Amino acid sequence: MENSTITAIDGVTVGHVTDAQNATGVTVVRFAGEGATAAVSVQGAAPGTRETDLLDPGNLVDKVHAIVLTGGSAYGLDAASGVMAVLEAQGQGLEVMPGVVVPIVPAAVLFDLAIGSPGVRPSADWGKEAVTTASSQPVQSGNIGAGTGATVGKLGGPDLVTKGGLGSAVIVLPNGTRVAALVAVNAVGEIVDSRSGAVVAGVRSSRAGEYQSAVDLAMGMLDREGPIATNTTIGIVATDATLTKSELKKVAEMAHDGLARAIRPVHTQFDGDTVFAVSTGFEGSSEDSSPASGKSLNSIGVAAAKALELAIIDGVKAAESMLGVVASKDW
Repeated sequence: MENSTITAIDGVTVGHVTDAQNATGVTVVRFAGEGATAAVSVQGAAPGTRETDLLDPGNLVDKVHAIVLTGGSAYGLDAASGVMAVLEAQGQGLEVMPGVVVPIVPAAVLFDLAIGSPGVRPSADWGKEAVTTASSQPVQSGNIGAGTGATVGKLGGPDLVTKGGLGSAVIVLPNGTRVAALVAVNAVGEIVDSRSGAVVAGVRSSRAGEYQSAVDLAMGMLDREGPIATNTTIGIVATDATLTKSELKKVAEMAHDGLARAIRPVHTQFDGDTVFAVSTGFEGSSEDSSPASGKSLNSIGVAAAKALELAIIDGVKAAESMLGVVASKDW
């Protein structure tokens, strides 16, 4: 079976820990060898992150060795410490002196404390398990890893939300370059399939199968208190093209267009939307080691946005109802 998920990119493996009983989990994306060049774009107003400043093109470190997407709000950042411990034990990391490495493991969190048990959060042990079990097999979508406790459509209150989830997609450009996305969908807004214009998940209406307009609800909130800190869509776009940090920064920024097409409203005061962009650039990949031209960089950025959009739809459509939260497939 053809792999249509992010592990179709050479050198990328993914592992999870899923706690369905407590509605939370962690997903670790690991990069082989010396790691992957990476950048990040944060466009939501309520992010929870770790080690993202170093991904600025002006800063020293180019390579990351893993990226953690996790539930548990800011508590879930602990999972990255467990990932670091495993990579250090295996000798993978930035060599800072002879025999001493520091694994570079950026992380982003989403808020999933509103369902399940808010006192159970991803820990360092969860991070260890997820990175140890990371594989190149196709990534499962829906209620797994960081998508376990994800929900969407929060503007109508907790009783009307729809289940979110983890999704992935791959696009192959005409020259053979692969561009893939992995995303945990936990948005304040509704999820829209741009191909049909239909809302596929969001603020459930009083009639089965129908949704209220999240945009109309958002515009009508005015002075009403919003669903503060209960959201955030976090994701990774990856390519086997060889790109610099500056180029990947642009790709990460362009990838947010995929969020804007699939989620409305998006990048709100109540979201911490964060997208990492990585380039494996391994020998034997579809691109050579020369810098990307403006045309090829543009193509990769557009493909990254499309892959992220498709991954969002995939994650929501694959999600299963749990703990009283209804999935789109059951609505």
